[in-house]
Amino acid sequence: MDSQATAGVEAVVVAQRKRRIWPALALFFTAPLVAEFLLGNLPIKMLPALIVLAPMYGGGALLIREVVRKTGRGWPSILLLGMAYAIFEEAFTTQSLFNPNYLKLNLGLLTPAFIPSLGIGVWWTLWMFMVHGIWSISTPIALIEASVPDRARTPWLGRVGTVIVALVFLLGSTATTLIGYRQDHFMASKAQFGGAAVVIVLLAAMAFMIPPRRRYAAYRSAPSAWLLGAAALLFASVALLVPMGWGWGAVAALLGLDAAMIAVVIAWGHAGTLELKHQLALGAGAAMAYGWHAFLQHPAVGQLDASVRVGNVVFLLGAILLIWFAAKRTNASL
Repeated sequence: MDSQATAGVEAVVVAQRKRRIWPALALFFTAPLVAEFLLGNLPIKMLPALIVLAPMYGGGALLIREVVRKTGRGWPSILLLGMAYAIFEEAFTTQSLFNPNYLKLNLGLLTPAFIPSLGIGVWWTLWMFMVHGIWSISTPIALIEASVPDRARTPWLGRVGTVIVALVFLLGSTATTLIGYRQDHFMASKAQFGGAAVVIVLLAAMAFMIPPRRRYAAYRSAPSAWLLGAAALLFASVALLVPMGWGWGAVAALLGLDAAMIAVVIAWGHAGTLELKHQLALGAGAAMAYGWHAFLQHPAVGQLDASVRVGNVVFLLGAILLIWFAAKRTNASL
């Protein structure tokens, strides 16, 4: 092969790598923006915190997405690994699952449906499964994949890239742990850490026990993506409004909402082939629920001033623009 041909091949390889890296970078930063800022948990003044949050949230979402797509699996595996991520973050990084006064904020997170023998609040544990499994991990993946429809189901990272992201994720998680420990010296028991590790392993094992997706011929499309998105927005909004003060009633309400939404998605799937536009609809509904609910929320850090509401508007508009862009790209690919 002459030098000109070699240069041409190298140029193609470089172009392909660039096409893969941009979606990966987008997911890396979208995950923390959804998880903390669109939610309204952190104000816009805290944007520099992305230096620590992106490696943890973005690294986690990107690793989950890559391992699922590399093994040919689908959304059930992403959700299960998202729940495993929830346990990793909240049991080991923040320890909020076990700390009765997390960061000394007097929030009473473990009080609703508290189980003394385990030292956990069932409501808070279930809520973390939902928050991270649905919003922190699945929603950013759904939105960014829909933005690149031609690469939505293919890996974005090679071996070296995956290793680098794994190291960045571990560094970000370690930094978050150390920062949290400086503010609150709480330490969970060995039994609690051990139990959490077992749950993570079980969830990961379940994720990989699900067989790879099979490709079926698409004879008919599932019902309207608009209706599915509206259903996602409705269920997510109601879940955000369930009062923690209901205790076991709140647990029952959240489980009921989860079961109802799963039933809706399954019914939509049986009615026809779920396409990328339906994935986008689910992610958009979840994101919009976070976006409007942020205006009812007091940030976890800092005072509630005008800049907080300005930030809520900025992040909500950013989510809308991302959804619009993804919808435009998805429709263009049909």
